Amino acid sequence: MRILTINPGSTSTKIAVYDDLKPVLVQTIRHTVAELAQFPQINDQFEFRKNLVIEAIRDNDMPLQFDAVVGRGGLLKPIPGGVYEVNDVMLKELEHPMRKHACNLGCRIAYDIASAIPGCMALTADPGVVDELDDVARVTGSPIMPRITTWHALNQRAIGRRFAAEYGKGRKYRDMNLVICHLGGGISIGAHRKGRCIDVNNALDGEGPFSPERAGTLPSGALIDLCYSNRYTIDELKKRISGKAGLSAHLGTTDVAEIVKSIEKGDKKAELVLNAMIYQISKSVGGAAVALYGKVDAILLTGGIAYSDYVTSRIRERVRFLAPVYIYPGEDEMLALAMNGIGVLKGEVTAKEYK
Repeated sequence: MRILTINPGSTSTKIAVYDDLKPVLVQTIRHTVAELAQFPQINDQFEFRKNLVIEAIRDNDMPLQFDAVVGRGGLLKPIPGGVYEVNDVMLKELEHPMRKHACNLGCRIAYDIASAIPGCMALTADPGVVDELDDVARVTGSPIMPRITTWHALNQRAIGRRFAAEYGKGRKYRDMNLVICHLGGGISIGAHRKGRCIDVNNALDGEGPFSPERAGTLPSGALIDLCYSNRYTIDELKKRISGKAGLSAHLGTTDVAEIVKSIEKGDKKAELVLNAMIYQISKSVGGAAVALYGKVDAILLTGGIAYSDYVTSRIRERVRFLAPVYIYPGEDEMLALAMNGIGVLKGEVTAKEYK
C-alpha cells in the first residue's frame, strides 16, 4: 500500500511517500519569507503549497497514485484522538478557522490530491486539538474561560508508542503512565495515563512554559493592562503571545544552538533566559507527574530542542527523581501519519467521522 503524508509548517511543507511503512521519498520543501509574503493569509497559500507537493512527487519520477493521503490535522474544534476521514464539515471549518496556523492546510491539500485519484482516501490523525482531559483539568478560576488544549498530539503519541516498543517489556503505550514533552517552536507537556492524555497545556497561545516562539503563561493583570494601553494593535498583541515571544522576544533568535554558543562566550542574559525556559519546562513536568499521582513509568523528551544536550541535561537533573528520563530528538510525525493511514487501509483502525 502506498501512502503520501503531508505536514505543512510555518516555513516548510514536509512530505513523505511510504510503501507500507518503508519510506521511499522524504523531502522538506522550504518556503522563503519572500515567497510567503505574497499571501495575505495562511489559507491563501493553499494552491501554492499543493502545487509544490505535486511537483516534488513528479520531480522524483513517482506517479500520483496512492491508496491514502494523510495530512497533518488542523486547528478544529476539540475532538477525541484517533484517525479521521477528511470530510466536507472539516474542510468548511478549515476554510475559516478560529485559529491560524499552516497545519490547517494539511487536510485540505490531502483531500484535493486524494480526490483526483480513484479509490484514494483522505485522512488525518491526532490533530493538535485532541482533547482527552479529565474534567477536573478543564476548570479554571473563571467559568467563562475553561482550559482548552492545543498540543503536539501526533508526535507525543508516536514517541509514547516508540518508547513502549523499545522499553515496555511487553507493555503497550496504552498500558503505561508517561510524561511526554515536545520541545519545539512551541512546547507541550502531556500527562499520558494508559494511552489517554489526561492533562496538557495549550502550547499555541495560552499557557505552560515559554518556548522559542511563544510566551506561555503570563501575568493576567499585566496582560489586561497591556491590552488597554493603546500601545499595540490586536494583531501585534497576538504576536506577543505566539510568534514574537519567548526566546525570540528576549534574545532575538529562536535558535537554541546559537544561544548556547552565546552562553559559552559569556553571555549572561542568554544564560538566564534559556535557564528560565528550562526551569519552567521542569516545573511543568512536575505538574504532569502530580496529575498521574506520581506513578510515572518514564519522562520522554522529544522535538527539535531535544537535540540540545545543554537543555536536556539540565531538565534531566531537575526531574530525574520523578522517573527515568529518555531522549528522542526530532519528531516522528510523518511515520505516525503513515502508520495511522496503513491501520485504516488494513482494517486495524476505524476512521472516525468528524461532525
